[in-house]
Amino acid sequence: QVQVVESGGGLVQAGGSLRLSCTASGLTFGRYAMGWFRQAPGKEREAVSCIGWNGGSTYYAESVKGRFTISRDNAANMLYLQMNSLNTEDTAMYYCAVDPSPFRGANFWIGLGYHGRWGQGTQVTVSS
Repeated sequence: QVQVVESGGGLVQAGGSLRLSCTASGLTFGRYAMGWFRQAPGKEREAVSCIGWNGGSTYYAESVKGRFTISRDNAANMLYLQMNSLNTEDTAMYYCAVDPSPFRGANFWIGLGYHGRWGQGTQVTVSS
């Protein structure tokens, strides 16, 4: 059974930083693209940043480019999202997702919907 678990969220002041972590078990981690998504109250879920199965491709939403960095450590079964220069618009529940198909690039999020394997989310709150 695949399990996806996020951690690292919290309350931070605007301009601050957080690092989110995600681990997935029950699958061969290094074969799957992964990504971070977020959903704020009253808004649709959006793809924030994704990374291909071997780290060879990345995707960033325009709103986070230059501020967020996605990375993965396949040996440790870990996915990370370093978030710098946070602002109040980054406040949301952040979810980690695993591509349902192996060996794909960062654009797996396109058309993903609610397919794939998802964690329970970690809350990020940025105060002004």
